[in-house]
Amino acid sequence: MSAAPPPQPRAPHEPAASASAADADLRTERLLLRPWSDGDLAAVLDGTRQPHWVPDFPAEGDRVIAGFTARTPAARGVHGQRQILERDSGLVVGAIGLFWPPAEGSVAFGYGIVPSRRGRGYASEAARALVAFALTAPGVHTVCADIELGNPASGRVLENAGLERWRSDDTHAYFRVTAPGRA
Repeated sequence: MSAAPPPQPRAPHEPAASASAADADLRTERLLLRPWSDGDLAAVLDGTRQPHWVPDFPAEGDRVIAGFTARTPAARGVHGQRQILERDSGLVVGAIGLFWPPAEGSVAFGYGIVPSRRGRGYASEAARALVAFALTAPGVHTVCADIELGNPASGRVLENAGLERWRSDDTHAYFRVTAPGRA
């Protein structure tokens, strides 16, 4: 799954005064989507293994997102990037996040699950939760993502999360969902 971060991030969204780090966690039946901690960002970027990561975390995409998150203030907020943890084990198995702030009411997202945890429905479960959350965010009426055409499994994840394919080019397919009555 790929989604390019916005070329020029604008000022980060200021969450409501009652929002706290704990409020930012999203829970699903099996997963916890938690904003990146300073420690996990630093560990991914300097290559220090952590005991709460599955053996194949971080994947290359996780390192890219950690770098993006570390240098982009908007990526650190309630509407930014998150790690995906298994609730039962507490282990980090991937990453997912919004590329905040929205542009003209649309926000992109991306995700990745490490190879050892693929095929369990984690990507679809995490994507559904993040899309539902994004559609309640201020100024957002559309959530979008793109995939490389050679990755049809990622397209199925997006369809399972409620997005529809609306266009494609020679290399990518583009998906989106718009909240009813909010466009």
